[in-house]
Amino acid sequence: MTTLVPRQFLLDLYSSAVNAVSAAKCLPAFLPAPSPHGRTLVIGAGKGAAAMAKAVEDHWPGPISGLVVTRYGHGAHCQRIEVVEAAHPVPDEAGRRAAGRMMEMVQGLTKDDLVLCLISGGGSALLALPADGITLEQKQAMNKALLKSGAAIAEMNCVRKHLSNIKGGKLALACAPARVVTLMISDVPGDDPGIIASGPTLPDATTCAEALAILHKYQIDIPAAIQQHLESGKGETPKPGDPRFAGHTHHVIATAQDALEAAAATARAAGMTPYILSDGIEGEARDVAIVHAAIARQVAKHGQPFKKPCVVISGGETTVTVRGKGRGGRNAEFLLSLAVALDGHPDIHAIACDTDGIDGSEDNAGALYGPDSISLASALHLRAKSMLENNDGYGFFSALDDLVVSGPTRTNVNDFRAMLIL
Repeated sequence: MTTLVPRQFLLDLYSSAVNAVSAAKCLPAFLPAPSPHGRTLVIGAGKGAAAMAKAVEDHWPGPISGLVVTRYGHGAHCQRIEVVEAAHPVPDEAGRRAAGRMMEMVQGLTKDDLVLCLISGGGSALLALPADGITLEQKQAMNKALLKSGAAIAEMNCVRKHLSNIKGGKLALACAPARVVTLMISDVPGDDPGIIASGPTLPDATTCAEALAILHKYQIDIPAAIQQHLESGKGETPKPGDPRFAGHTHHVIATAQDALEAAAATARAAGMTPYILSDGIEGEARDVAIVHAAIARQVAKHGQPFKKPCVVISGGETTVTVRGKGRGGRNAEFLLSLAVALDGHPDIHAIACDTDGIDGSEDNAGALYGPDSISLASALHLRAKSMLENNDGYGFFSALDDLVVSGPTRTNVNDFRAMLIL
């Protein structure tokens, strides 16, 4: 094995993970044949939607048109498919207008037409079309409350589906009688297609009653209009088995597991043995970090369950219940909690980044941790435990110059974590 530089090694793993799930690499093999008699309309939403649209343009053999919406700064240069940028994770007016235009665009299609829908993580916020009687401001407030609550992504998207005129299969119904083919980059643990971007083109098994129960579970204030909307059942979504979805198809073209496998291959090429812990870890980021730290310590001290040297890799989507006033997304929160738990262990290095290149709403993808992180912070009079309680992972790792800043990657399979144990 050649001499391994921990920091660069971990960055290489992250790069490999992201590159493996790029639209340019994953999408072309899943493109359907053009409709022989009708036209092809491309629509979509998500952090990877613009890159997906570009991949379609680069490989589509005939005429196409359409509209996709992506996060600000995540656009791509497309010639025939319009790209609109909007806000994420809290929706804005640009997203609402784009969703409205998309619904208008799919009106009047025929059975000979093909709708190619490109979906990736982030689409829930970007496709913001509130249900009748609910304002954008109310949806914004609900999104903010859910983001701070610690709710899992499936719970958040259950609520979003039932407050929307486009999510939870309603976009597909608007396309009738055209055939809909949906291509998805998954950002959800388990890769359930109906949860990705709140499933705008797939039937939905969840109910208004479940959405209401989730809001009560997290003690979120419910405006009267939303309460009435959910209690009345007006926001109910089309269910599995609905004949209106007959003939539609969907494919998950990239997943967290794909990213983890690519990182593992890079580790092997560098002479390091990789172990994939899981592609679907959920829970509070700081609690997940404590478990990861315990595993790393067990490996370092006892050679269980893995022999060192090795790298332990994991993915999924953690959450953060925001109680402090600091800066940082769930990956910085995870890594700061890991730093506290490891307390300068001499043999353990780590990275935690979001594969979309943006950790929460910050400008970094995540951060790096090394055995000297805590001591360097102490020399700067930074108290790791206090900063963790203030949800200030960004501030901690920024002071150490250990933020990972990749810029938008234009894909998204959620969290990537790796612990190098020497």
